[in-house]
Amino acid sequence: MEGVSAEMEAQLQSYLQEKGVEDLLKDIVVELCKETPDDVLAFVKTYITKKQQELGLVEEDEDDEDDGLPAPVRRTTRRGAVSADVMDADDIDTETPTKVIPKDAKTMVALMEAVKANVLFQHLEEAELNTVLDCMFEVKPGAGEIIIQQGDEGDNFYVIDEGTVEVLISTDGGEPEIVSDIAEGGSFGELALIYGTPRAATIKAKTACRLWAIDRDTYRRILMGSTIKKRSTYETFLQKVKLLDSLDKWERLSVADALEPVTFKEGDVIMKEGDAGDDFFILEEGECEVTAGGAVVNTLKPADYFGEIALLEPDGKRHATVTAKSDVKVAKLDRDRFERVLGPCNEILKRNLDNYKSFKPE
Repeated sequence: MEGVSAEMEAQLQSYLQEKGVEDLLKDIVVELCKETPDDVLAFVKTYITKKQQELGLVEEDEDDEDDGLPAPVRRTTRRGAVSADVMDADDIDTETPTKVIPKDAKTMVALMEAVKANVLFQHLEEAELNTVLDCMFEVKPGAGEIIIQQGDEGDNFYVIDEGTVEVLISTDGGEPEIVSDIAEGGSFGELALIYGTPRAATIKAKTACRLWAIDRDTYRRILMGSTIKKRSTYETFLQKVKLLDSLDKWERLSVADALEPVTFKEGDVIMKEGDAGDDFFILEEGECEVTAGGAVVNTLKPADYFGEIALLEPDGKRHATVTAKSDVKVAKLDRDRFERVLGPCNEILKRNLDNYKSFKPE
């Protein structure tokens, strides 16, 4: 049973990654926290319709204004908690330092290993992940102790540092049956980090255990606080990128959410002529030198972009080498995110391909 469960989990993880589900869900949660609409279902439907239009999966209604999408309706008064327990962006305290629970290096490595394949942690940047792990607190249940009770509302996610737990499920009110064990290095309860839904199973300590846990509010505060700060930073910067002039604010924020910051040292080769390319870059800080056929053809400055040719042309090869002239910071999009969030710019990008002919030496 344990082997089947692991195989099924691997298949589901593969499916979620292949279809970009984690990015979509994160985008939806961020938009809900930002806009806090009264009609959540209508807002999500509008958001998904917008994404479908960007990808060309549905035709836009020419009779509607603003791309056929109504403006998001903001909530005018605070409401009490609901089952989904969506956090209002105004309630996110990003200034108060998070409480750090001291851990030795071995424990941090073990925690990192335990969560790296989990879909709720894969999209976190290194600093965010370290902050999450720093905030995890110790729980030491004795053998036979119930850690999670089926039907109770979930609030914590757990990683097993030492010991083994049993997973029990009760069907139609019958006696709970053991369906699997989770050993050292395993984890459970991740859905509690995003939903306030009842626990689907009971988790009982089979042996004395040492667990590390994080609660839903702390996880959300770290994730959403970081996302909001990132948006604020990139929103201003992206207004300087001419390529994105044609995007509306909603589309530009989608780009901001998808960007991944990367740094390079002076002299580092960011991309090499002839190599296969899967990333698109926007230069944030510093300067880069562009060479083609061994000759310098251009110098890139902040708000310039590069790497799109390999993502637009069939051969997928880099047409130039880009080297950092100084320490630089770039914002990166991989191929999947490039196609998803820059769909509206495709025609502009293709027209700009002609400009590169002048870069190549005769």
